[in-house]
Amino acid sequence: MEKDDTICLLKECDSGSKMAVTSIDEVLEKIQDSKLKQLLSESKDHHEKLGNEIHNLLIQYQSEEKDPSAMAKSMSWLKTNMKIGMSNSDATVADLITDGCNMGVKSLNKYLNQYKTANQTAKDICNRLIGIEEELCKELRKYL
Repeated sequence: MEKDDTICLLKECDSGSKMAVTSIDEVLEKIQDSKLKQLLSESKDHHEKLGNEIHNLLIQYQSEEKDPSAMAKSMSWLKTNMKIGMSNSDATVADLITDGCNMGVKSLNKYLNQYKTANQTAKDICNRLIGIEEELCKELRKYL
């Protein structure tokens, strides 16, 4: 049971980190403020590094990685392009990424509760990912 929960939690973290990278990539070129662009670039790097750790652990467990669902990616892309189409501003970008961070934190906490018997390494990675999301959300407030 521990191994199954560990793999499931790692897969959800993998999917979440990939979703974050994709979402940031969608908006990076639309940002005017250099500090906001730097903040999002650094956050993308943090997500990618953690994603690499997750991939290595999944390989150790002889498990496949998990991509975000096509529906989640499509809905994110649609929302991003609609909102930016109506108002192409840094505040809009900050609002979109803040929404994504909040959804990520909510989902990851749900998975922590769902996969209670996951090992401590997987839980620590999940908590680190939550921390990255929460910190980014906090830093984005000044751009809203």
